[in-house]
Amino acid sequence: MMRRVGESVVPGKRYRVRAGAYGVAVLGGRVLVTHQSLPLPEFQLPGGGIDPGESPLVALHREFYEETGWRIAKPRRLGAYRRFTYMPDYDLWAEKVCHIYLVRPTLQLGPPTEPHHTALWVEAGQVGGVIENEGDRLWALRALQL
Repeated sequence: MMRRVGESVVPGKRYRVRAGAYGVAVLGGRVLVTHQSLPLPEFQLPGGGIDPGESPLVALHREFYEETGWRIAKPRRLGAYRRFTYMPDYDLWAEKVCHIYLVRPTLQLGPPTEPHHTALWVEAGQVGGVIENEGDRLWALRALQL
């Protein structure tokens, strides 16, 4: 059974399943996170929704680049979690199914191409206090133990 984290289900709301792929990139004792300033400011793992017809790994590479400007290699699946949330940028109540991968950052090609995103390297010891989403934080901390 997949671990559920975060908010409780809001009675009467219809949730749409939205699968996504997210990466934990560790380099030199630091973890690469993205800060999304809109619609709500949040530090999170880079990644996002898997588009129709797209595989989780293709989505992971695409989303990671869009949100950080970095190319990645050697993705290794760590696990998954789900959470129920409202996504104001899509006006959508979603059951997010989040697939988490440990990745190796290989090349920074430039700044993030996704609007309202900033890539930041965070010291490993500070990750637990920076990443706000409980599921992302859980998997980032687990990845650092590997």
